[in-house]
Amino acid sequence: HPPAVTLRVSPCRAMRAVGILSWLLLLLMLLLPVAQVTGARPCIPKDFGHGSVVCVCNATYCDTLDPLVLPAPGSYVKYESSKAGKRLERSEGKFQRSLPSPGIEYNLVRVPMACSDFSVRPYSYDDVPNDYELKHFRLADEDVKMKIPLLRRALAMSKRPLLLFGSPWTAPAWMKSNGDVRGKGTLKGKAGDKYHKTWANYFIKFLDEYAKHNVTFWAVTAQNEPLAGLLTPPQGPTIAFTAAQQRDFISQDLGPALARSPHGTRLLMLDDQRIHLPHWAKVVLGNATAARYVAGLAVHWYLDAIVPPGCLETTHKLFPDHFLLYTEACTGFFMFRFAVSLGCWERGDHYSYSILTVMNHFVSGWTDWNLVLDLEGGPNWVKNFVDSPVIVDGDKDVFYKQPMFYHLGHFSKFIPEGSRRVGLRSSRRCLLCQLEHVAVLRPDGALVLVVLNRFGRDVPFGIQDPAVGFIETVAPAHSIQTYLWRQQ
Repeated sequence: HPPAVTLRVSPCRAMRAVGILSWLLLLLMLLLPVAQVTGARPCIPKDFGHGSVVCVCNATYCDTLDPLVLPAPGSYVKYESSKAGKRLERSEGKFQRSLPSPGIEYNLVRVPMACSDFSVRPYSYDDVPNDYELKHFRLADEDVKMKIPLLRRALAMSKRPLLLFGSPWTAPAWMKSNGDVRGKGTLKGKAGDKYHKTWANYFIKFLDEYAKHNVTFWAVTAQNEPLAGLLTPPQGPTIAFTAAQQRDFISQDLGPALARSPHGTRLLMLDDQRIHLPHWAKVVLGNATAARYVAGLAVHWYLDAIVPPGCLETTHKLFPDHFLLYTEACTGFFMFRFAVSLGCWERGDHYSYSILTVMNHFVSGWTDWNLVLDLEGGPNWVKNFVDSPVIVDGDKDVFYKQPMFYHLGHFSKFIPEGSRRVGLRSSRRCLLCQLEHVAVLRPDGALVLVVLNRFGRDVPFGIQDPAVGFIETVAPAHSIQTYLWRQQ
């Protein structure tokens, strides 16, 4: 199974080519869990008038955290960020024995297979018509000169393994019904034919070519947003699939191709909105052959507001051996005037609320879409601009770490892969206080509690662990806190 909560860098989408790439290389040194130890440095705040502050970074300075050290038994560590301006501020305390009257360690990386809407141009890896043997398959300059060097540097810097997963947006034009990598065509033919066999082998060629550069993939998704007509611009790159078509493609073509390959890469189905659950899972995983090839279900968050999270729990109960993983989320989409809103606390709230909600409904990880974009919310050749946790101003030689960045850090920094969600009982009094929360047991035995207060008032509450004691504390208005302690 994938990590309990892991968040990702999308290395190809945020490049105005070399300018933003150079900033992303600097960011990786600040974000990844690196072996060298440096002292904590405070945020340099800047207020753009959108409700909270960003933290300003440049080539010589950026705020950082001290390495995570577990507290002594009987003590706890609290990290707090708030709309008022705190950013992962650390404090310590001790449990009472009786009730009284970043760097943020991303390690899950999504890599588009050829172009996506956040590329600077539409392209595929094989534009020679009818090349069913893929003799002309070649990685693009974007892969060889940008993505692969960046990924290799990230892999070398991280003391924790990075899990990479690839997602295709479009097949070459000659494989699609509309004859163009742009737009919502389908794959020609039907499962089992030469088009579907070739498309399956295209995945293997992608894995082969990256492996030549010592970059390997933990998983691939069968198709990014196969029902993308609901959301994406008409010219966006995609291949449309129904659930039955994806089932047949997996069982007859892609699943066997991956199983025969030497890569050991897992396969994720759906990679679209949870509005399609549990139906999509019933169609695909209801087929024993397809289910044998599928490791998990990939989910996007864009329609979550209209679909209750119970569909995730229902899907888990129907197919408990297949994990659920959120593979794409961002804010600012369809906001044509304000795709980027520097310092917007509410967009960070939206991230944390989603993570807390889905973790409490059997989702094992949550992936951000673009870690880094420019001031416009791109580049994006479809002009589908969105917001991002880090925004680069290349003209001023600075980048801004938004509230979203710190919200993500309250999870990714403290909840490593292998963690398990644990039961948490709330008293009637706490239920009235409207705090969102999740509790997790780390592999090292430490406990983590994340508490989100989305409201404009301070909320007193208590934390009781029978093995340790009781904490009386407060969740400030518009804040997120992470508590960490050991039981022994």
